[in-house]
Amino acid sequence: MRTICLICMLCLAVVVKAASPIQGLLERIDKGASRKFVIEQVKSPTDFFELDQKGDKVVIRGNNYVSIATGVNWYLKYYAGIQLSWNGMTAQLPAVLPAVPQKERHETDLKYRYDFNYCTYSYTMAFWDWDRWEKEIDWMALHGINLPLAVVGADVVWYNVLTKLGYTKDEINEFIAGPAFQGWWLMNNLEGWGGPNPDSWYKQRETLQKQILKRMREYGIRPVLPGYSGMVPHNAKERLGLNVSDPGLWCGYRRPAFLQPTDPRFNEIADLYYKEMSRLYGKADFYSMDPFHEGGNVAGVDLNAAGQAIWGAMKKANPKAVWVAQAWQANPRQKMIENLPAGDLIVLDLFAESRPQWGDPESTWYRKEGFGKHDWLYCMLLNYGGNVGLHGKMKHVIDEFYKAKTSSFGKTMKGVGMTMEGSENNPVMFELLCELPWRPARFDKDEWLKNYTVARYGKADKAVQDAWLLLSNTIYNCPAKNTQQGTHESVFCGRPDYDVYQVSSWSEMEPYYKPEDIIRAAGIMLSAADRFKGNNNFEYDLIDIVRQAVAEKGRLVYPIMIDAYKAGEKELFAASSQRFLDLILLQDKLLAARPEFKVGTWIEKARNLGTTPEEKDLYEWNARVQVTTWGNRVAADEGGLRDYTHKEWNGLLRDFYYNRWKVWIDRQKAQLNGAPVKAIDFYAIEEPWTKQTNPYSSQAEGDVIEVAKEVYAKITE
Repeated sequence: MRTICLICMLCLAVVVKAASPIQGLLERIDKGASRKFVIEQVKSPTDFFELDQKGDKVVIRGNNYVSIATGVNWYLKYYAGIQLSWNGMTAQLPAVLPAVPQKERHETDLKYRYDFNYCTYSYTMAFWDWDRWEKEIDWMALHGINLPLAVVGADVVWYNVLTKLGYTKDEINEFIAGPAFQGWWLMNNLEGWGGPNPDSWYKQRETLQKQILKRMREYGIRPVLPGYSGMVPHNAKERLGLNVSDPGLWCGYRRPAFLQPTDPRFNEIADLYYKEMSRLYGKADFYSMDPFHEGGNVAGVDLNAAGQAIWGAMKKANPKAVWVAQAWQANPRQKMIENLPAGDLIVLDLFAESRPQWGDPESTWYRKEGFGKHDWLYCMLLNYGGNVGLHGKMKHVIDEFYKAKTSSFGKTMKGVGMTMEGSENNPVMFELLCELPWRPARFDKDEWLKNYTVARYGKADKAVQDAWLLLSNTIYNCPAKNTQQGTHESVFCGRPDYDVYQVSSWSEMEPYYKPEDIIRAAGIMLSAADRFKGNNNFEYDLIDIVRQAVAEKGRLVYPIMIDAYKAGEKELFAASSQRFLDLILLQDKLLAARPEFKVGTWIEKARNLGTTPEEKDLYEWNARVQVTTWGNRVAADEGGLRDYTHKEWNGLLRDFYYNRWKVWIDRQKAQLNGAPVKAIDFYAIEEPWTKQTNPYSSQAEGDVIEVAKEVYAKITE
């Protein structure tokens, strides 16, 4: 009997080892990689990881799976010269791993490392399948993330809840937004836009969310599920007799109504919501609620009562649950949170790298008392709209983090967060932020960057380091006082006019670097290209940096074109405008070399989710609209949403932005020749592209290095 028990225990041990998410992670990185490591889990009151050596195997030790995965990533970066990133989550590990000469330990007293913005789920993840999500969850674990927003399948919860409340299928689909716009629906900004969704969509979402949550929970990652914030359909008063307030419009769209906390059915509907959420996806220890987001009207709402009702409904669903709220503009309203118990709320200081609200008196969004007794996270927003472009406040992010941590408000600072509207860009900034909790003292930006390039490309190279140092002191050195919303936007993507500078309505762009420096940095990077041929990370970055250089060249040519027109110099206008148009096509050719920069990749993901031709067309329309007009005519033009999520992408540059500029330039030429001035209806030019279904390739075209050389030579000739 003892022998049988021993055999069973050994078998169980093998099963447990095989089932370890770290084993699976290592095997997905490189088949057979798990045999090269010893993984040890050790109890500890604080999160930590250690790198060590046992014989010819590397030991990764930590207090939980996320800490261990973070240790794996640290080892791969700083010992093996392997950086896993969105542009590549696999690598070929050396047959014999580089040894760890002496034990290295990192620990953090910051309990939470948060990930995602509601917008991320639309601008980047709208059409992700399980294969892509599996890679993302691995990336999260490798980067120490243990608290991600997880909103996939929230529409299924709402579908079922509204069905139980008596709404018809058609009514429900008039409420729930389409795939590319659900982020704003969940933030109570709009209803229905992008829909109606087919039945298969809801089935897909439920299955996908269950896969996502299963893997997160295997790692010990604690998902933040969308909680009940008081949102109900705009017609809930007429339809259900509810006492609601009207939050007004958002960028021309009608917002959902807010169910007054005094309504006797508030608790009933909240209970219904949480029961359905728990039935489908299990209970969570964290729920996200953001009522009155981005200017929502609070007239007639008792904010304290609203806060108590929302908090109370959550605690009834799970007494251990914590409310996660986004600090954005006036949210969270002070009166709504001031009477909530300490420990029951975590505030995400969403834009802390530029407009912190934690109590920094130098901020334009200064909150004198910060978030009071409530816990908060230092977050970096960085990217708006999923725009393509190099951008960051590299040194400032470091300095502001340690400033916040050591301030009087640091005692309630419990972690960091990535709250980007769009991901899969600027990997250097996200690598930096994710390392902050594991570095106890302020560190030198230049030294860190030097080590970053070695990790990213696998070896040291002076030219590469010089290029990145130049970038870090220019385009990645956005001044502390600058509050612009993300990247310096490409003039190619702007609606044509005589004074195009910013592209989107709210960018607040200010000149803070010389375009010539970026062009020079691209040249330095290109000088090292032949030494890195076939290096995935290098080739991705090379295209991205040369892309930025082409955009900067466009910004230099544009004023020449405008000045020529204003001076009536026909020949100079003809030459400079043609040069400008040629640059757009040149950019299009460059970006075809990598699938990450192709509109075909975005559209292909969308169409792949459809189960019928009609569904595929609906999803493609969602994909096309979001990156161009964003909304209908009112929302696009009067609401200011058009081009908010503009993309420098192959295919989009050629067929959308080029065409728009060509129409405008041709009109200017005609006017120089005496033709009468005619206004251009840009929306009428833009909308037809959103309704097309012409195919775009997702496959890379051309040799990356050779194409980059060719393009760079043409912008510097």
